[in-house]
Amino acid sequence: MHPGTEWLLSFSPRPTDVRAAWRNEEFAPIPSTGWTVVEASCLSSLEAMRPLARIGQLGPVLVDPSADVAWWLVADGAADHLSDLPLLTVRPHGWALRCPPAHLYFDGRCWLEKPDGTGKLTDPIELGAAFGPGGRLPAETFR
Repeated sequence: MHPGTEWLLSFSPRPTDVRAAWRNEEFAPIPSTGWTVVEASCLSSLEAMRPLARIGQLGPVLVDPSADVAWWLVADGAADHLSDLPLLTVRPHGWALRCPPAHLYFDGRCWLEKPDGTGKLTDPIELGAAFGPGGRLPAETFR
């Protein structure tokens, strides 16, 4: 099994139920207990991904293009850094992310940046900079 899929399973209190849902090509609820979910539009997320990837700060990003929604998995404490950005919605601790396994997609929902199994997450400060006024990371980030 893909290491990112195993990592997602490690957060479920009912991994057997999650595996069964995935076998039936259904989304499974994974509670955000080791990370925070931040929601944004797909288009703005695509624009933010490139600079974050360039500086090595890109963690898992799940997208559903038909609903124009992207879900970023970020380090806990995101609300402290992102609550004042209107393009982002910070979901509460434990919020269930309904997702496919890391290595598959269902009904158009897929991981643009897959969980890799290491626990790497997007840094909320860098995400805020990418979505903040001007949508640009500070120039010193690229030095």
